[in-house]
Amino acid sequence: MPGAGDLPERYARILEDAGLDPSKDAFHGATDGEAWFGSGEPLEVTTPIDGAPLATVHQASKEDYERVVKATQDAFRAWRDTPAPERGDAVRAFGEALRENKRALGRLITLEMGKIVEEGEGEVQEAIDIADFSVGLSRQLYGKTMQSERHHHRMYEQWKPLGPIGIITAFNLPCAVWAWNSCIAAVCGDTMVWKPSEATPLTSIAMSKLANDVLQDHGHHGVMTLAVGDERIGQTIANDSRLPLVSATGSTRMGYAVGEAVAQRMGRSILELGGNNGVIVTPSADLDLAERAITFGAVGTAGQRCTTIRRLFAHEDIADEITDRLIATYEQVPIGNPLEEDTLMGPLISQDAVDEMMDAKRHIEKQGGRILTGGERLPELGANYCQPTIAEVTHDVPIVQDETFAPLLYVIRYEDLDEAIKWHNDVPQGLSSAIFTQNVLEAERFLGPNGSDCGIANVNIGTSGAEIGGAFGGEKETGGGREAGSDSWKQYMRRQTVTINYSDKMPLAQGIDFSVD
Repeated sequence: MPGAGDLPERYARILEDAGLDPSKDAFHGATDGEAWFGSGEPLEVTTPIDGAPLATVHQASKEDYERVVKATQDAFRAWRDTPAPERGDAVRAFGEALRENKRALGRLITLEMGKIVEEGEGEVQEAIDIADFSVGLSRQLYGKTMQSERHHHRMYEQWKPLGPIGIITAFNLPCAVWAWNSCIAAVCGDTMVWKPSEATPLTSIAMSKLANDVLQDHGHHGVMTLAVGDERIGQTIANDSRLPLVSATGSTRMGYAVGEAVAQRMGRSILELGGNNGVIVTPSADLDLAERAITFGAVGTAGQRCTTIRRLFAHEDIADEITDRLIATYEQVPIGNPLEEDTLMGPLISQDAVDEMMDAKRHIEKQGGRILTGGERLPELGANYCQPTIAEVTHDVPIVQDETFAPLLYVIRYEDLDEAIKWHNDVPQGLSSAIFTQNVLEAERFLGPNGSDCGIANVNIGTSGAEIGGAFGGEKETGGGREAGSDSWKQYMRRQTVTINYSDKMPLAQGIDFSVD
């Protein structure tokens, strides 16, 4: 990473603790274990905390990309032939390496992305959890045995590794989303090419170094490769027929482009896109519980999670009380340097992100809404800081249809639960949802066939903080893909139906007689 300049000592120590050398920048994954340098255009990496330059990373050129894909193809031949429990053992060792480096990696995420240290370390814990999950999964890649209609025939299905896959991740979860995909893909026998966000390449380099050191100790190279670059690398991955699956996390706009490109070559895609998540609070709700959940869900990560709470549907009977509580809490949120222990909200990723929030504020006021608290820049802290904001609007204002990736919460009053559920579902996105109620009938209506249309539906917890044991993803413009737990592993493999005839006859299915005298 040449060209880092004079780093503040505190920042230099964070990079060093995470295993990064500002004098080097390597892509790992050659078949012989060699680490090579990027030869493409330079990318200056800065911290959103104060804009200080951290490093200059050379992006992958076309030649670098070809070398990376060649490495994954070569590695796939040996990796897919490795017994799945043995692959799981390598992932187990990677999980242990993550445990040993949790604090260092968490602080690197904070430095590069801006979320508070608690959340940075929490993200690394997600990677540890998915590694643990994948180790168990490596002994549970089950197929089914089916009953044949033909005498003395056996039918079953088996699952085989899919091939080298592409993983495209966003800035807000620079470690966890890659781990959700890579750990499961690895035990399934796949190799992978990772294209991280241009805003957070240092975390990806640190993670890749750690993973490849572990894999090299297990005798494998090129299983987890890295190609740092801008959207051109993402487009190349989407159009590359050598990658049968592409998992992409980001904006809906990006998802449309990736999904169309992959579909045109008959590939598979896992798309995890916009959220615009809603929470319904009923008159019977525990407001203490709701207040705590909504505050974290709307303010955590400075509103930059795909599962961030964007819309609060509050019943008329309790709307004033829950709104007043939230306003009082918002005005006490400590905002500042996320490396400091008492900070609960750090900067947005860039000044452009703050500009987008200010633009949304202007649209709110033009469309008849009103700002209840917040909505101002905090230039005394830096260009990327702003106040968390609450605005009251009606359900039908156009701004509610869009997801503003910032700490901006809309309060919408309702009178009838069915009306609230209808309004909740009346947006293009469908990731995560929640209801706060003490009434089991209300909870079941929210979860029933006429309830939430999202991929995730919660009762008495917020929309964020999903556990890796459940499949993660959403519907509509959220993309429809699923990552992490449950049976999501099937996306990374190909299904094969097998029939064995152990008789001396040749009966045909459906009782067809095709005898030739």
